[in-house]
Amino acid sequence: MNIHIGNLSSEVNEEDLKKIFSMYGNVIGVKIIRDRYTGISKGFGFIELSGLTEAKTAISKLNAKELKGKSIVVNEARSKNSNGPGGRNQRNFKSYSNEYSGRW
Repeated sequence: MNIHIGNLSSEVNEEDLKKIFSMYGNVIGVKIIRDRYTGISKGFGFIELSGLTEAKTAISKLNAKELKGKSIVVNEARSKNSNGPGGRNQRNFKSYSNEYSGRW
């Protein structure tokens, strides 16, 4: 299961997250999202644990836990193509394209 970790301190690295989450299950992968040009952490990352039960336990135990001076936010990661904040709502996109399709 993929887990989203938010409100990360810039001092936190992948090894720190792996060490903490490995107490709850087998860590498959860890990724802190960084600025493309500066390499500075954007304050969030993802971790994947092998088991669903272990991941849910890690989420409940580590959410709001302090890590290097900041209270982290831990929850289940959403898929990239969900229509949540920041995503493109296809219904609105289609109505926009239909409205202007005859103009050009």
